[in-house]
Amino acid sequence: MRWWSAANMVSNVGTWMQLTVQNLLVLQLTGSAATTGLSLAVQAAPGLLLSLVGGRLVDSWPRKMTATVSQALLGVVAFSTAAFVAFDMLTVPLLMVLAAVTGSIATVDNPACSLLGNDLVKRKDVPSAIALGSVVHSAGRLLGTAAAGATIAWFGMASAYVVNGLSFLAVAAVIPFLKLVPKEEREPQTERERPAPAVAEGKRRPAPGGSREGLVYFVRNPRLVGLATITGISAIFGRNYQLTLAVLVTGPLAAGAGAFSTVSTVLAVGGMIGAVAAGCLRKPSVRHVALLAAAGALLQAVAGLSPSLVVLILLVAPMAVVESVSDTAGTTVLQTEPPSHLRGRVLGVWRSASTGWGLVGPPLLGALMEFAGARGGLIAGGMAIVVVTGAVLLTQRRTARDAAPAEAAPAMPKAPVVPAPRTAPTPAMAVREAEPATA
Repeated sequence: MRWWSAANMVSNVGTWMQLTVQNLLVLQLTGSAATTGLSLAVQAAPGLLLSLVGGRLVDSWPRKMTATVSQALLGVVAFSTAAFVAFDMLTVPLLMVLAAVTGSIATVDNPACSLLGNDLVKRKDVPSAIALGSVVHSAGRLLGTAAAGATIAWFGMASAYVVNGLSFLAVAAVIPFLKLVPKEEREPQTERERPAPAVAEGKRRPAPGGSREGLVYFVRNPRLVGLATITGISAIFGRNYQLTLAVLVTGPLAAGAGAFSTVSTVLAVGGMIGAVAAGCLRKPSVRHVALLAAAGALLQAVAGLSPSLVVLILLVAPMAVVESVSDTAGTTVLQTEPPSHLRGRVLGVWRSASTGWGLVGPPLLGALMEFAGARGGLIAGGMAIVVVTGAVLLTQRRTARDAAPAEAAPAMPKAPVVPAPRTAPTPAMAVREAEPATA
């Protein structure tokens, strides 16, 4: 786990260096902010269209091999981009193609690496592994964005792509040497979480079904649907702080870019503190995620009323901590709720959904702020999150109450039957963000 975390730290630094340089590169080539946004959308689009297929491949192929190959391919793309930049051969259409290729490979790489990290620890330590991944992601973001400026100044823009390519190769080189925890120590521990019985001992498990199986499981699982509802509304109205807080700081609070940089740093540090605190979670539930998301939304609404920059910073710190704990709890539920043979496809469904609300959120929130102003957008968005999470909590409670009588009813005596054989142990999962959560 130490080797995996160190490799992911290096990889996150390289990724954030490249993301920072990529935006500057598009602006340099075109001078258009719209084209810059389009390049990010092109890279995200495969996640919306191909994640179900990527999740199925992760469930079908050996996880270590899949992660190694996908990391190596991402390294090849980064080195190719560096060569195009260094020899002044990069054009906007070519950059769009490279972005689309990167996004397509990521539909396999993200779930493979996200699930691999959890295979390195016992089941009870999965929340801690996810929290550690969140810390690594936040630290990599801080270091990567800071290193990007110095690297460009000294070695040029191509160097950031070279560093990112080397970081991918570093992860690919570490993966084959990782020692996985024995399967029996990663098995689901409750009857509700066990995969459906399939085959007798000694027989090989049949190959995973199609991508549709993961989608059907997701839609029919009320906990995952509730989690997606909470996360979606929070992502649309509560997590776009680079937009909402930038408008608040430079508008009603009449501060400059330096002040917003301070706010961003506080957000990042608060996120790291929250990730460390989330490591104490052992059995997070959708209820925990809902309560934490509502608390963060209330803090966001109060932040919209901030009379000064100092008050805003004092509110932003706990807001970042609460939401980081909520994110880690949600990721833990997502990665431990499904049977292990379906987790890649469930993550594929999640990635498709998260890409959708990631594309919808910024323009919708921007329109809200145009209509209601910076303060009104923060307050209205926070209240929308509180209302939706409250509805999810009520629905979950009603579902549990309706299911309780059926579970408590005494069963009629039946003739004895031969117990079905225990299912063979199956692999589990991990995080790398990506993440963000990356693990």
